[in-house]
Amino acid sequence: MTMPRTATTFAPPVMEARRWLEGLRFSAENPLINVSQAAPVEAPPAAMRAEMARVAIEEDQAHLYGPVLGLPALREELAARTSQHYGGTVTADRVCITSGCNQAFAAAVATLAGEADEIILPTPWYFNHKMWLDMSGVRAVPLPCDAGMLPDPDACAALITPRTRAIALVTPNNPAGVEYPSDLVRAFGDLARRHRIALILDETYRDFDSRSGAPHPLFTDPDWDDTLIHLYSFSKAYRLTGHRVGALVASRARLAEVEKFLDTVAICPNQIGQHAALWGMRNLSQWLAGERAEILDRRAAIVDNFPRLEDNGWALLGLGAYFAYVAHPFAMSSAELAPRLVSAAGVLLLPGTMFQPEGNANGTRQLRIAFANLDRAGLGELFTRLQSLPSALAGGPASY
Repeated sequence: MTMPRTATTFAPPVMEARRWLEGLRFSAENPLINVSQAAPVEAPPAAMRAEMARVAIEEDQAHLYGPVLGLPALREELAARTSQHYGGTVTADRVCITSGCNQAFAAAVATLAGEADEIILPTPWYFNHKMWLDMSGVRAVPLPCDAGMLPDPDACAALITPRTRAIALVTPNNPAGVEYPSDLVRAFGDLARRHRIALILDETYRDFDSRSGAPHPLFTDPDWDDTLIHLYSFSKAYRLTGHRVGALVASRARLAEVEKFLDTVAICPNQIGQHAALWGMRNLSQWLAGERAEILDRRAAIVDNFPRLEDNGWALLGLGAYFAYVAHPFAMSSAELAPRLVSAAGVLLLPGTMFQPEGNANGTRQLRIAFANLDRAGLGELFTRLQSLPSALAGGPASY
């Protein structure tokens, strides 16, 4: 009897990590520090919520089915913003709105790959990408990153076979945080075009890139849509995670295929969430700049604090956007260490084994810290707790 693919796909890592909290209590003086998930914990700005309430009360159409590919005004606005940001030409008929960026990836894969086809993913990979490929019957081909957490186009070229349908990159990266250099992204675009495969470029965290200007030149190519499939999310920028609003930018022909997928799995994206995203793009530029500045300050706080851990044998492997990706100094695997940190230090984070192929030795030494919801004081406390770990793991809870 053939098993359903969900039965052979690993459990959602964030949900698994939350189960480590069962039966535990944390005091008000020493609360849990949760750096396991890359999601804002605060609600959208009050002015945006007021607009969402207005839409809910005054616009009856927002409660009905909407266009499968999204609200025309939002598609137009995102096309204009994408053109402006990247210095290229993107029109609304090359943009669709999805129920979150994960759905955008799923839709892209559905248009690209069939049974036993292959898509190349740099490792450490974003686990939901791997999960979707597994559930789709598509083989995820791991491309190990170098010591700087960057993938190598030449190493990638050696992995391309007649079954390869795409290369999927995430920049700024999840889980490693690193921002892929412009020339590197261009090199992967050129590689994909030479082999007549797609380049899926997930830029969920682009609003928190530390660089100014366009992070890559792919949209400046007038023929960008023969290779590039671009993914974006409004969730992180406008704290709309619960409303599931993402986007996919690709050729008109591909969007005709994407429409079949979206109509089948969701019919249309969340209407009120789309109105919120549109209002946010038009009204919250200054607010978003402040959000970005705060994230960059928290990133700087990681740099300021990390020498405290380096003295104990830790290493900072990657940093950017919402994430710090680190190597720990302990003899045990990160798969054992991460659950122990909950009781030993009051810290919930994810082990590197959740971002690597099964059995990959690198993952046993790696941990991901999703730091976006900790201010400088919170990050200071996180490092204090991690700094105390040698004694904590030697016997009993940490002293903090």
